[in-house]
Order: sequence, then C-alpha cells, then structure tokens
Amino acid sequence: MAGRLCRECMRVAWPYEPFQCLGYIEDDLAEIIGIDVSDVSGERTMFGTKNGDWKEWLTPWGQTVLVGSDFEVDEKENGEVLIYPQGDRSVSPSGRMPSGGYFFDAIIRQTPLSEDDDMLSVEDNLEEFSPISDQTLAFLKKRAEAVHASGRASVGNFGGTGLGDVALVPAMNLKNPKGIRDVTEWYVSTVARKDLVHEIFTREVDIALENLARVQKSFGDKIDAVFICGTDFGTQDSTFCSPDAFLELYKPYYRKVNDWVHANTKWKTFKHCCGSIPTFLPLFIEAGFDIMNPVQCSAKGMDPAWLKKEFGRDLVFWGSELPPRSDPRCSSG
Repeated sequence: MAGRLCRECMRVAWPYEPFQCLGYIEDDLAEIIGIDVSDVSGERTMFGTKNGDWKEWLTPWGQTVLVGSDFEVDEKENGEVLIYPQGDRSVSPSGRMPSGGYFFDAIIRQTPLSEDDDMLSVEDNLEEFSPISDQTLAFLKKRAEAVHASGRASVGNFGGTGLGDVALVPAMNLKNPKGIRDVTEWYVSTVARKDLVHEIFTREVDIALENLARVQKSFGDKIDAVFICGTDFGTQDSTFCSPDAFLELYKPYYRKVNDWVHANTKWKTFKHCCGSIPTFLPLFIEAGFDIMNPVQCSAKGMDPAWLKKEFGRDLVFWGSELPPRSDPRCSSG
C-alpha cells in the first residue's frame, strides 16, 4: 500500500476500502511494480463513508493510515474496533474488526423476520439501489479519464449488479437497513422465498442497466472491462448451491446484464468467485462472463493447467493463489 509522507516522515497507506483494508496504490508505485490495470469506482466505501478530506488513523497493528474525514470508529478495551455507517455515531455500528484482526466483518442489524412481516417487501431490499447521481457520474468520469490518460487499462466498478453478494446483503453502508439483511436468512430465502428474490433481482437489474447506459454515454469509451459481481458460489470442496439453482435464480439476470454490455459497449465482463467451481465455469460462460477472478487453486478441482485447457477459449482467468506443488487438493479431478 502506498500514500504520502506523514509528519513523522513515514510512508502511510490510504485504505480506500476499509471493509477489507485495501490500500490505494499511487501511480509511481504502480509503475515501479508493473501494474497495468486500475479501477474506476465511486468515492464511497462499503460503509458509506467518503474517501477524501483525509485524516490520520492509527490502526490496531500500529500503522498510520489516511482515512476519510467521516470515518468513525470506536476502539474497545478488548481490542476490537467498531465502525459506523456513513460515520454516524447516532446509529448502531455496522462493522467489527475483531481483536488481532486486519479487516472488518459485517454486523447483522436485523430484527427477526416473519412471513407476514413488512420487512419482506421488495422495496426494502432496494434501498441502496438507485439511479446514479450526477455527482457520482462526474467523479467516475474524472477517474476514468485519468486512468485512460495514464496508458493503463481500466476496470469499472459501478455497483448494482451484485445479485445476492453476501458481502452486500447486510448493507453496511445504510444507517438503518430494512429487508432481509441476515446472511443466513438470505440463503434461506433463495430456497424458501424464490418469488421474492426473483422480483428483487429483476428490479436491481432494471436500475443497474439504466445506470450503465448513463455511464456508457458519458465516458464508456474510456472503460475496458466492468466488474459485474462478487457473488461467491464456491466452498473449499464444492458449491453453495446446485447448478440447477444457479440456472434458475442467477443466470437469467447475469445474462441480461452481460448481453446489454456486449451489445452496447466494448467492455469485457468481470466475475469474481472463490472456491471450488469447476462445475460452474460452463454456466458462467453461458451467462456471458468474459473474465473469471480469482483462480483458487487450493480448492478442489481447480488445477490451473486443466482449467486453461478446458475453458481457456471462453474465459480469461485473472489472478490466482497457488498452493504448494505437493498439495493434493490442486488436481484436475
């Protein structure tokens, strides 16, 4: 991670995404280490705070970093750190970094659900999905133009197409989220409340396509690829759901987004998914994805040579973590 020189003449980091404590890499460092791709994403973090008007924060592990001025945390005697949505201390914290941790976990803020509870309304699960604002569009355009001028490729992350990504379900950016915000309850809903989930996905995609159309009109020629979703389907040994469940509940909506992108732009579509997913890769291809990230070779059936041979004509495998060569889990079984 890179940053400026602070008062003590120490290099400090800019964790532009405090949820995972991901650091911003400045242009000079990117050039030195050979990075040729940069992101184009909004100015708000997963907690709804704004990157800018930087202030210093001393992390629990003793590193001075720069965070946005509305970044607000409480550091407890037991070593854990609580963070507040949009920096608002009048509401419950939405994230917790455990003692000894290096990133935040979501805090579930949901009252118990019942089948006739108004929390099951579609609108409540769409609270964080809205038409892109002129301010955000201008911010993204400025960033896209800067990356384009640098000669690096760009990956746009405009949001709105996650479709059940459990990192987003708890809505850590909202002060008082409504709807189904418990991760376990969300997975239950994909089986027990399919009609509701279909309607949520339908509305999300409609909003997202309108936003993507505005992005394309404004600065679409400056984008090379677009991050569609980070919804994980893999565990270490298998998948969270069956291929049939993916085909029924997810593929139609991914296909609609990817088809729009391919019909209206020159962008490539980027899908993140960890874990053991050899049975899902043909389905991702059917859904129209161009790029797969990462390649978790420590998971069952994720041998990179086999993956490249089987799917390399249709998918770009972008990024990986490699196990020791003797690790028996990395096989083509």
